[in-house]
Amino acid sequence: MNLRLDLALATLREQNKGQFNIKLFCFNEQLAFIQDPAQFKTAVCSRRSGKTIACAADLMDTALKHEGIVCLYITLSRVNAKRIIWPELLKLNRLFTLNGRANETDLSLKFPNGSVIYVSGAKDKSEIENFRGLPLKKVYIDECQSFRGYIQDLVDDVLSKALFDYAGTLCLIGTPALVPAGYFHDCAHSKAWAHHGWTMFQNPHLAKKSGKTPQALIQADCERMGVGLEHPKIQRECFGRWVVDSDSLVFHYESSRNHYSERPQSNGWSFVIGVDLGFDDADAISVVGWSEKSKEAYLVEEVVKRKQGITELAEQIGSLIQKYKPIKVVMDTGGLGKKIAEELAQRYQLPIDAAEKTRKFEFIELLNDAMRTGKFYAKMESKFAQDCSLVEWDRDLLSPDKLRISDSYHSDICDAVLYAFREALHWLYEPEPIRPHYSTSAWQKQQEEEMEEIAQAQLRREKADDEWGMTDPWNEI
Repeated sequence: MNLRLDLALATLREQNKGQFNIKLFCFNEQLAFIQDPAQFKTAVCSRRSGKTIACAADLMDTALKHEGIVCLYITLSRVNAKRIIWPELLKLNRLFTLNGRANETDLSLKFPNGSVIYVSGAKDKSEIENFRGLPLKKVYIDECQSFRGYIQDLVDDVLSKALFDYAGTLCLIGTPALVPAGYFHDCAHSKAWAHHGWTMFQNPHLAKKSGKTPQALIQADCERMGVGLEHPKIQRECFGRWVVDSDSLVFHYESSRNHYSERPQSNGWSFVIGVDLGFDDADAISVVGWSEKSKEAYLVEEVVKRKQGITELAEQIGSLIQKYKPIKVVMDTGGLGKKIAEELAQRYQLPIDAAEKTRKFEFIELLNDAMRTGKFYAKMESKFAQDCSLVEWDRDLLSPDKLRISDSYHSDICDAVLYAFREALHWLYEPEPIRPHYSTSAWQKQQEEEMEEIAQAQLRREKADDEWGMTDPWNEI
């Protein structure tokens, strides 16, 4: 049966040589999404639903039907874009002999009619500027659930205006996030957007490739993880449903509980600076502060910069030291970090200490406890607050008690905050006991309780002397 289908598909490809037939690759739910004339569309899908091929087919179809236009695919990073959709575009170009000219350097596919498809990434706010000036006919933002808050600036400030030339279309597509919140969630429930969605159950190619039904695949996955169909991860990843899955998140920040607008005014503030080094990833610096009159700690400033040298890093740290006069500056000195720390100390006279990196999971739990009890605050628009909804656990299924942070999303700032939080001393504060005013009824009651406590202590000492035949040496002084 599969052989006959393959032969039929090969025949159709030969008949359509030199022209692209989108119906050969897309099933009904994908086609309904692609052919929807709405200018702004969302698609909320499960894993293995075939959303990548839908993106590739629609971009290809649009580029071939219109001369001299630009189509764009964006996901979280250029590396992901090259891994996810670039091979699909090349395959379609090859299968249908479309004569698109591929450029591996800028990840573009240009066709004889002058139209071009660009594949790119947008890891942070600085990268969204790369898309200004492009007259766009169709744009896909894929894996939207993994983008931080800057995705709204990407859509509202850059891409929506780039659609003006051709009255272009913008599509947001992805899987539900760990928590039902964020820009993608809001758009997927907004009347201003057209909404679509499908799951692996509608994908006919999954059973063909695996030899198993989606139900069988999901059941086997549940048994392997020791969970049921109602588990949030299964509901989200396999059924494409928005459910709360806070247990999968590493950091438990909640804006309703942990956001602050202005830190309290006090003369007795202390600060710690935490530094996490990167290059392909970003250098991240956090400043955590606390008042001498409170057990609460605050993320008061953060700096995240990519691909900078030691001089730029030294200037940033030096500026923050001058501004906050911290009691300590701690840095990740693993790997090359030790040499960089020594360079900063010797050349720039910066007081760098090695960050405590052991017992990381214990300190994550302490930070989570501080957020849960309202003792750690960060502004909800901060990178730390946004990353808290993206960093998740990757549990070793062969050893459920073993924890590992998933590499599906890397946060630059979270480790820097954790380093600084470990050194913060806000927990040392003890409020002075409130004593009632002299001669009040409350004062009299307190005096009676204190006298009763002294009397009881005396009785306990006398009883001990009788039982052991000993004399309290303190009574003889």
